[in-house]
Amino acid sequence: MTARPSFVVEDQSETVAFLEAELNPERRIDTHGAVVFLCRERAYKLKRAVKFPYMDFSTESRRAAMCAAEIDVNRRSAPEIYLGIAPVLRREGKLLLGEVGGTADNAVDWLVVMRRFDEEGLLDRMAARGALTPELMAALGARVARFHDGLPAIASGFCTPDDYRHSVAADVRQMREAGERLDPPTSEALAEAMPRSLEPFVDLVARRVAAGAIRRCHGDLHLRNIVTLNGQPVPFDAIEFSDKIANIDVLYDLAFALMDLARQGLGALANRLLNEWLWRVRETEGASHEEALALLPMFLARRAAIRAYVDSAVTAVSGADNAPARAYQKAALAFLQPAPPRLVAIGGLSGSGKTTLALKMAPEIGRTPGAVVVRTDVERKRQAGIALEERMPAGSYSPEASARTYAAVIVRAERVLRAGHSVVLDAVFAHPDERAAAEALAQRVGVPFQGIWLDVPKDVAQRRVTDRKGDASDATPDVVERQFDYELGAIDWERR
Repeated sequence: MTARPSFVVEDQSETVAFLEAELNPERRIDTHGAVVFLCRERAYKLKRAVKFPYMDFSTESRRAAMCAAEIDVNRRSAPEIYLGIAPVLRREGKLLLGEVGGTADNAVDWLVVMRRFDEEGLLDRMAARGALTPELMAALGARVARFHDGLPAIASGFCTPDDYRHSVAADVRQMREAGERLDPPTSEALAEAMPRSLEPFVDLVARRVAAGAIRRCHGDLHLRNIVTLNGQPVPFDAIEFSDKIANIDVLYDLAFALMDLARQGLGALANRLLNEWLWRVRETEGASHEEALALLPMFLARRAAIRAYVDSAVTAVSGADNAPARAYQKAALAFLQPAPPRLVAIGGLSGSGKTTLALKMAPEIGRTPGAVVVRTDVERKRQAGIALEERMPAGSYSPEASARTYAAVIVRAERVLRAGHSVVLDAVFAHPDERAAAEALAQRVGVPFQGIWLDVPKDVAQRRVTDRKGDASDATPDVVERQFDYELGAIDWERR
């Protein structure tokens, strides 16, 4: 008989056996913190009686409060899934299952009750069978950006420099305490590398708090906690049990999904997710999201390290293989390896394929998950305060407005580069001074530069802009017609 792990503080075997018989589930899922019973139309989650430094479900009253909190936080992002809570009651010595929202008299435990969904729509399963697409990642980036923008900023939380130091130290301690369930040499390497990745940026950490980047976020946004419903990605199973885990930087929230994709070799999808989020999420004055990319290697490493020691706890309960947990450790260390930034500028008339090439090149440039694509089409919409899919009003493409847009993308790109992240600039670059400004940026920041000019026949360009749907570009066949009359000047960029 396997000894009960020290973090399990109460024997729930009677309740689990009762629920198995009462619900007759089609399948049961065991994690370090819950037992989930999957029935025909509903799913029932019983919180395990466990106590970790980061999660406490050790008493019936605590589990009751956390079940209610789980419903509350998840109805923000997945109201179609979460139905309510139901008590497990003891009456006349027997266990009974109460109704959703039912009485709490004589409750011995509690269940979160959810509508069951098709598990094949979980993003981790879709990833395993190669079913994730750039379009789905774009939709996810847009949804997460809307979610983050809808959350109030938290002026005081757990994201000061000292909070980060303590959190990183706790991650290291958890990995060490996992012992041989993880790889001890890698645990020690991370014990050195993770604090080292934080210290140069403690001022930025403080400014992110002041800028309003700390929100009550999802907190556990990995692929297993996102499902497609009616073709759209829906995050669920947000953190309810810890303010320290959920009150976080919005970029750190996104980093879990980025890490999960990158670890599985899906870097191009992670890149699309990051770029779509950056294109749409609201600005934070005083410590921009582009500037915060300096923290991304540490964020990714922490996410992987957390998954490593959490999964190692699961193996302590289930006896499963430790190899996946150790693979997360290796990924954490890899995220912290340096990759010098560089700047690529892609120019060409509308319909020449700039954005297609930019999104194709970006995942392979610089550190995980690749370069940030800075587009004039996106910047123009952001300056106007309209959705990327909306058309700009008449008069928005004057020479003066264009100059402001080009100046703004140079500023944005510089912030990204100075954060240590690579950039792909995506713009027409019809005027020599616009191309010169891109080259001057690379020289000023001290990074390698590559300029690419795309040539395309007029009829091809016009057909492409006609076929576009849901893109930030407002170009039409008439716009292409006018652009082909531009005096472009000498172009010394690589021509394709």
